[in-house]
Parts: sequence; structure tokens; C-alpha cells
Amino acid sequence: MKSCAPALPGFRRRFRVTPAPGQVRSEVEDDFHCMSVVLHHDGKTINTVDADLMRAPWSTCPGATLQLQQTFTGVALDAVATRGDKAANCTHLHDLAQLAAAHAFDTQPMIYDVLVTDAVDGLRRAELRRDGEVVLSWAEASFRIVEPAELAGMTLDKLRPWMDTLSAPQQEAARLLRWANMIANGRRIPIGHQSDASRMPPNCYTFQPERAVIARRVGVIRDFNQGKAQPLDGMLLNSRV
Repeated sequence: MKSCAPALPGFRRRFRVTPAPGQVRSEVEDDFHCMSVVLHHDGKTINTVDADLMRAPWSTCPGATLQLQQTFTGVALDAVATRGDKAANCTHLHDLAQLAAAHAFDTQPMIYDVLVTDAVDGLRRAELRRDGEVVLSWAEASFRIVEPAELAGMTLDKLRPWMDTLSAPQQEAARLLRWANMIANGRRIPIGHQSDASRMPPNCYTFQPERAVIARRVGVIRDFNQGKAQPLDGMLLNSRV
């Protein structure tokens, strides 16, 4: 698939999954987050879970590492995708655990790169590449997809029926691109308008009512359009796998 999202300013996100005997590591970095998860397993079951948050947007986010351990320790690798409890977890750590489990037996590391361009004349382009090859892209305006034609008119939160028709690898790509497209909206919302956790729906660890009232916005925001640094560049020396 030919790239339809040139190197324009926008939101950038990178996932890296590194399998090894008895463990698999997954990492993500974008404008707002830098996190990693390591699943230690015996070939069938997750024995222990390590999670690190190097950069997160809320003061309460670090507590989500324990929640992730409680959610997935003792769970079969092939049951991670259906384990549930995503709203009780940091959604990003939960996604990393699911991604790691899905690729625990790959023979090579794998990288997903996501770009969601800033709007030009109201149009944003979103693209996902796997190991450098474009596997999925769409264009969106006013929160509705306009390209490709088969998705035209759909909103991002209504894509589930279409995603359910895809193969497992395609579903994974669509899930990651849709979520990144939603997160990218943070680039166009003033920070003061997204810093009250109590106004957010209870769809993650920090936004649960008991934590939302005490959560403070603390994370450093990086713009990967500035300079030569790419997401996860700083993680290369910190890998446990």
C-alpha cells in the first residue's frame, strides 16, 4: 500500500514488540506517553508482569502497574485478548499486554509506526506502518472518515462491526490506528481543557471516580516533529529483553 500521509506535522506513536524465550516485551511512545510491559511466561501462562511508566500524563498513573499485574498474572497467553477489565487498567498498559501476548512467539521484533497528521483544511490523514510498510490508512474530517470509500461517513467509535469482519492481523492494525487517531485529538485541545480528570468518563485506571478527583496533570508532552528524535529512541538502552 502506497503512503498517503507524507511527512507532515502531526501525532506520532511507535510500538515495538520484542519476543524472547520465556518473555516478551512491548513498548509504546507518543506525544503524551512512554511505557513498557514485559510478560514472563512458561509458554502457556503468564507467570509475572513487569510494567514501567517513563512518561504518563497523570499523577495517579503509576498505580496502574499493580493493577496490570493483578489483571494478567496467571492468565493464559491465548486468553489475554478476552480477559477484560480494561477500564480498571491504564488503557495503554492494557493494550501493551495484549500486543505482547499476541506476538509472544514471533521470531523477530516488530515495530508499528502511527502518524495522524494535523488538520489541513479540516482534513487529517492517519496511517499505520508495520516494519516500514503501510498496512492501513484513512482520512478523517469533523470526526468522520472520508476515505477509504468503504468507511466513508463512519465515526471512529462506530468501527467495531467493520473491524469484526477483518482477519486477526488486520483487526490489530485497525485497533491501534483507531485508538491513536483518538489520542491525537490531544494535540488540538488546549492543555487547560484536558486537565480535569473528574470530567472524564470512567474508562481507565486514573479516570475511576476515586482517583479522578485527586489526579493531577503532570506529564511532559513531546513533539516528535521537532528535531530528529523518534518515539522509543531513548528506550534502546533500557530494554530488559
